[in-house]
Amino acid sequence: MRQLPESDHDAIRLAQDPNFPRWLEQITATGGCAHPVHLSGSTTTVDGTTGEIIHHYDTRNEPGERLLVRCRNRRATVCPACSRLHAGDTYHLVRAGLLGGKNVPATVRHRPRLFVTLTAPSFGAVHRASDLCRPRRDGGTCAHGRSLGCSGRHALDAPTVGQPLCPDCYDYTAHVLWHAHASKLWDRFVIDVRRRLASSVGLVQSRFAQHARLSFARVAEYQKRAAVHVHAVVRLDGPNGADDEPPAWGTAELLTDAVRTSAPRVLVRTPYSLAVGELALRWGAQVDARPLRIDGDGPDDDAVAAYVAKYVTKGASDTGAGTDHPPTTWDDIESAPVSEHVRTLMRTCWRLGGLPEYESLRLRAWAHTLGYRGHILTKSRAYSTTYAALRAERADHMGHAEIAAAVTDRHWHYVGSGHTPGAALIAAGIAEDLPSVREAARDAVLPTSGGAVGAG
Repeated sequence: MRQLPESDHDAIRLAQDPNFPRWLEQITATGGCAHPVHLSGSTTTVDGTTGEIIHHYDTRNEPGERLLVRCRNRRATVCPACSRLHAGDTYHLVRAGLLGGKNVPATVRHRPRLFVTLTAPSFGAVHRASDLCRPRRDGGTCAHGRSLGCSGRHALDAPTVGQPLCPDCYDYTAHVLWHAHASKLWDRFVIDVRRRLASSVGLVQSRFAQHARLSFARVAEYQKRAAVHVHAVVRLDGPNGADDEPPAWGTAELLTDAVRTSAPRVLVRTPYSLAVGELALRWGAQVDARPLRIDGDGPDDDAVAAYVAKYVTKGASDTGAGTDHPPTTWDDIESAPVSEHVRTLMRTCWRLGGLPEYESLRLRAWAHTLGYRGHILTKSRAYSTTYAALRAERADHMGHAEIAAAVTDRHWHYVGSGHTPGAALIAAGIAEDLPSVREAARDAVLPTSGGAVGAG
């Protein structure tokens, strides 16, 4: 007789518990979060004028005397349920900066706006997905005796794609240090774009902020070669941001020219090291700056927002370019389920992280992201709304808003996280079902294309 898996046994045990209905309500409220945080405590809301208790909640009345809340991890590989919620918030955040909404005026759609892609430089030849990978007629070899070309035909998902033709020629040190300084390189790029704009119209650079403001939202994407590329929405506003029209000289053409001029100019120098020397880090040669349609009906803008939202839930592990959790020992790197190319990058992070001149880069702590230390999504303050505002709006919609003139006393502490095997099975089912349930609910309230609901 076949024995049931441990997860099934545990799920049956939970279903037979008298508190199962309330426990299921909690799991559903988290959206089927894969790694919920367990909290214990109480909240009491009192009318600040009369002293009357408006609401009291205590986890002593809950199953296991604890409340489950979302982990809020953005990575789909860690928690699919929370990553979908994060992607939705990102979509609305980016879209508001393109089309307005969420307290952003609709006039922003008529501003100069670009979708910009900045790439990492080459650190060595890698295999490409194409009809012919890297054909060479001379059939030359590198100093290590490996071929400088490849006439193979690689599919996009082939394991070979992104791997170095010669690992010994590949500059792993520069790759890691470029990642560690990529955010600073972006900051220098934004500063230089402002300077290019100012000088092109005869403004003193220090007075640019009195005439215009550069607003942006950017997302980092790991490529097959395990190097980060940056995609950004860049918008030109007046000095007060989204609420202010840009000056008459502010055009998409001028902004495009400034971006293309600044990208190859900016550089960041690494701290000097006896082992490495000093590296001058720049953007790659491939720079793309596409003006977004100003007078269109919006699909292009929606597509850009959806594109950014898709990549914000992905981390290094999604492309095989790292792992979801930082290694704590060298053995963790050796046993990580990654390619040898990525493993070498992680080893390089660990090795460089032990040098005092790179201590501030915390490369060992960021070995799982191959040295990249920036947030996956960042934005300028004036671009659009914030994640906090979107979450507050969602809480208000769900009836969780604070009451005016009320005083709330909270006492909470962490008591655990995660699921038992059976609970994980049930949560995964809820997370899988909720999107289709929401879609069905939307379809039920929207009129059909043939006329009013129920017509005929």
